[in-house]
Amino acid sequence: MSGTLTHTEFSFPGQTQVYHGKVRDVYSIGEDLLVMVASDRISAFDVVLPKGIPFKGQVLNQLAYGFMQQTADIVPNWTLAMPDPNVTVGKRCAPYMVEMVIRGYLTGHAWREYREGKRELCGVSLPEGMKEHDRFPAPIITPATKAEKGAHDEDISREQIIARGIVSEAEYAQLETYTHRLFERGTALAAEKGLLLVDTKYEFGKDVEGNITLIDEIHTPDSSRYFYAEGYEKRQERGEQQKQLSKEFVRQWLIENHFQGLEGQKIPEIPDAFVGSVTDRYVELYEKISGKRFEKAAHTDVLARVEANVNRFLSEG
Repeated sequence: MSGTLTHTEFSFPGQTQVYHGKVRDVYSIGEDLLVMVASDRISAFDVVLPKGIPFKGQVLNQLAYGFMQQTADIVPNWTLAMPDPNVTVGKRCAPYMVEMVIRGYLTGHAWREYREGKRELCGVSLPEGMKEHDRFPAPIITPATKAEKGAHDEDISREQIIARGIVSEAEYAQLETYTHRLFERGTALAAEKGLLLVDTKYEFGKDVEGNITLIDEIHTPDSSRYFYAEGYEKRQERGEQQKQLSKEFVRQWLIENHFQGLEGQKIPEIPDAFVGSVTDRYVELYEKISGKRFEKAAHTDVLARVEANVNRFLSEG
């Protein structure tokens, strides 16, 4: 669709390399600066879908930047500036090769595993007798490996992470502490807006001085799942589906159209009407969780706008 930012190939002053991720394109400037461009690409089941979602990148970038500012007292983060609605500039960090997934409810991947009869996830025991979307007695951390491009993330336990030397035991304990504190803050911020933060993931790295640093994005609809708090208990009692703001409805649409990213499966044709509904969901979440009206950035030539704003920032810096 017109006005979507689905591919970038910039050449910024001082640029040393570029990495094209599933959703973000990351440009290295010199030795210690990163320019992260949030595209309008959307992924599900670790596969990038063929159509972009207008304004999705802007929603993700602005939400993530805002949440980084609201959690900076808990853990240092990588961000320095937001020179464009789709761009965050920050410091380079060496990433830990695990994603710290934390879950407050039996939903999504955790529910699909539970439904198959599994009562342990990433080394964490799951209570018997739970229903989909039930709240856990306390949030659980279920880490995942950070997969190489084109591969699937995989569940992994705390013990496996430490045994394989992916993260030292002391550092992993600190990652767990940060994860719980960030989730607690995110839960409180969501509650202020009438939402439940269901599950999310955090990624960490080390800056040049060796400090554990929060990287990537936090509390966005790509990394998190939200339910509406109002009516949650009644819907659970009645066995009804929860009203949620997340990317899960995209996954559900794909499942209904016989695609889960498995070998031999073909991505279904995605109607423009569905693309429009995805944009609406992202805007709805932005406005609900931020409490602000979403102001659509100029999108007649997004590439030119992004390039001009980043070049201006780099020249002034």
